[in-house]
Parts: sequence; C-alpha cells; structure tokens
Amino acid sequence: MTSIQKKRQRLPAEVIYAAELEHLEVADSRPRPPGWRLSPLAVEAFVLGDTAMGTAPKFVAPRGVVTRVIVALATLRGAMLVGLPGTAKSWFSELLSAAISGDSTLVVQGGAIQGVDQMLYTWNQALLERDGPTPEALVPGPLLRGMQAGSMVRFEELARCAPAVQDALLSVLSERMVTVPELPGEAGRIYAREGFNLIGTSNTQDKGVDSMSSALKRRLNFETVLPIASIDDELAVVVRETAKLLRGSGVEAEVDEDILRALVTIFHELRNGQSIDGRSTDRLASAVLSTAEAVTVAHAMGIYAYYYREGRMLAEDFTRLLVGAAVKDNRTDLKRMNHYFETEVSLKDGPVWRDIYQSWKLQVKC
Repeated sequence: MTSIQKKRQRLPAEVIYAAELEHLEVADSRPRPPGWRLSPLAVEAFVLGDTAMGTAPKFVAPRGVVTRVIVALATLRGAMLVGLPGTAKSWFSELLSAAISGDSTLVVQGGAIQGVDQMLYTWNQALLERDGPTPEALVPGPLLRGMQAGSMVRFEELARCAPAVQDALLSVLSERMVTVPELPGEAGRIYAREGFNLIGTSNTQDKGVDSMSSALKRRLNFETVLPIASIDDELAVVVRETAKLLRGSGVEAEVDEDILRALVTIFHELRNGQSIDGRSTDRLASAVLSTAEAVTVAHAMGIYAYYYREGRMLAEDFTRLLVGAAVKDNRTDLKRMNHYFETEVSLKDGPVWRDIYQSWKLQVKC
C-alpha cells in the first residue's frame, strides 16, 4: 500500500513567519532584553506590522496594550491576557513567544493539568528503575523546558488549573527555580535561564478566573484583550485569515468582501448591542460573536462555495452557516436574532443585504 504524504494542518507562528523573523533579527540594532531574540520595538513591529520594517500586521489591538505586555515580559513578572473567548489571546501569546524566543510550542493547557508533574517533570520509569533518580532519568515538562532553555512558556486557561498547580507556579515565578528533591545537591536545583517568562491566558466567562490566588495575581501583569472596535479593522482580519484558511484547505474560492463586510457588521452590532447608526439592538445570550467566530463562518462559506457553488460565495448561503455558529441550539437567541433581522437587516441597503434578509426568512421557515 502506498502511503500518502499529508501536509500539516497548522504550523506555528515562528515557521509561518520565519522569513520576517530572520529579517528582523538581522536588521534589529536596538537593545534586547537578556535572552530575547529581538528588541521590544522589533517584537511590537512583528505583532502589529510595520511597513518601514517590512512586517505585516498579525494582531489588532491598541498599540499601548501590546507595548505594556511586551514591557511586562521583559521584567521578572509574567503577563496575563484576559478577555472574552475569541479575542485572539492565544494567537497574541503565540506571536509574542515566536518573536521573543523563536519557539511558541512550549504550551501548558491549564484545564488539562491534573498534577504538578504534568507541568514540571516526570521520570523515565525504565531509567529510574535501573539507575535510580538521575538527571538523565528526568523528563522535563513544558514549564521546566522553558526555564532550561530561557524561553517563553504559554499557559492557556491558567485560571482553570487546580490550586496545587497554581501554588507550584507561584513558587516558580517567585524563585525562578525548581527543586527536584529526588536529586542530590546542585543537580536538584534547576534555575531559569535568561529569557524565560510566562504568558498566561484566561477568558473572562470562566468561573475559575475568580479562584486565582491573590499571590499569583501579584506576580502577573494583567491586560484585557478587547474585541476589535473598528469594522474595517475586523474586516481586514476576517478577509486575511479566511484566505489563509482556504489555502490551507486546498480551496480556490472567491472571497467576496461585500458579503464578509455584512458578516462582520452583523457580528459587530449583535456583540455591542448597538447598530452602526446608534440604535439599540439585541444581544445574544449564549454566543460570543467574536472575530474568530466570524472567520469560522467565512471559512465555511468559502468551503461551501468551492464544493457547491463553483467557487463563488453567495449571500443567499450566508444565514444557514450563521445559525450554527451564532445561535447554536439556543432557542431564545434564535428569537433575538430574528428580531434583529426584522428591525435592522431588513432596513439596510444593497443587494447583498437584501439577499441575506430573504435567505434568513426562508431559513426561519424551515
């Protein structure tokens, strides 16, 4: 049987943007914090984009937010990114890790961590039984690997992890050292190297956020990542990311910016509870309506267009994909969405909006 060589579905940021990072590293003559690949200004240029430095924008946020997070990471305090789901906190942390350390793959998933050993270290049982506890038998976890390498570690959903794990993390952030009691002498003390720090993320809808100890909070600089405020900025992100996802899916479909602008506008108005014209609108109870969700709908539209519409996005296909992403199985939200379409979408001008409204009416009847 002939094996089929399949492409990887997703590459880390340091691989996707390897050429940019290499260019910045060579051209960057500014001071760099100890252990950093780039200077803070070059990291900022990589994240937000800078025409003069030849970098494309990859994340949308006020410059002050990005600057504060970068400065926090250059200190001995970690950074904690909080906000609603879908505001690209994880992507932001990945970009920062790629630019600062050249490696964004040292990731701890807080919700999956059951014990300290998953975060710090375990043992190779075969070597442990043969030779006893030795440095060679130690199997470092992602946090310990980051300390040893002097790299950024990304801690996803930090507030979800157990109190014992948070306490162990508190010790690491305070002492910048891990003690391995099974190893004697100096071998039992592993110190963090220059460049190590932690970027935590947590969404503000999780109940676990409030359970973080005040001691751990004091060792992290908190920054709130808000949804994108500008429709034009959000549209640019949706168009860019949709095109990227469609290429990765092997799809050649025409990205219709008029349809995607309508999608972004609907998400923006329902998310903010206010129309572009300043009228109050309904908010959905169970849906975040984030930029990430908008990209998901746009990607699905491109897939549908390629396989069912000969590569053309049609406004009439919009609502059948919107319901699954925004309304899901919440009947109350379906009523709110219907009210929004009747009071807002029906009044908007243009053939795209007309087709979307008519498609919605047919969708509701089904």
